[in-house]
Amino acid sequence: MARHKREAPSDGEHRDPITKTPGAHPVGVGAGAAGAGAAGAALGAAMGGPMGAVVGAAIGAVAGGLGGKAAAESVHPTIEDEWWRRNYADRPYAKAGEPYETYRPAYNYGWQARMMHGDAEWSEIEPNLAAGWPQARGDSKLEWSDARHAAKDAWDRIGPPIGAGGREPH
Repeated sequence: MARHKREAPSDGEHRDPITKTPGAHPVGVGAGAAGAGAAGAALGAAMGGPMGAVVGAAIGAVAGGLGGKAAAESVHPTIEDEWWRRNYADRPYAKAGEPYETYRPAYNYGWQARMMHGDAEWSEIEPNLAAGWPQARGDSKLEWSDARHAAKDAWDRIGPPIGAGGREPH
């Protein structure tokens, strides 16, 4: 008899896997550290040669990691998923009887795009999202012409990230 894998319980506090302290966002930290580390290395190399590159990479990685963590904390994926699960059926584009799982990838795609392109307008980024939808859709049967409504809805709900375009924390 086949056994089903038991899914790990959801960690609403994003606990660090090693220290168990809340607030770990390894993807955000990693992305920020990698991007800023590379930028710091390039700047350091230009100003101080090989040793400047090493120092610049280290400083950039630390600063980028902190920035990436802040960006990751500004949207809580579990809260977004729960909100959309409770509210999707009332949206004007949702088809009666269609399960949440049909729209879930589009909501995720929309709010994640907003976090990555906070200063962009929907009209600027939507063609790129349309092109990326076939890879992002997962098991969703929605074509972009339908998914775009849910993605835009999630984009609008999030709004620009704190600090982007003058948006201040609440």
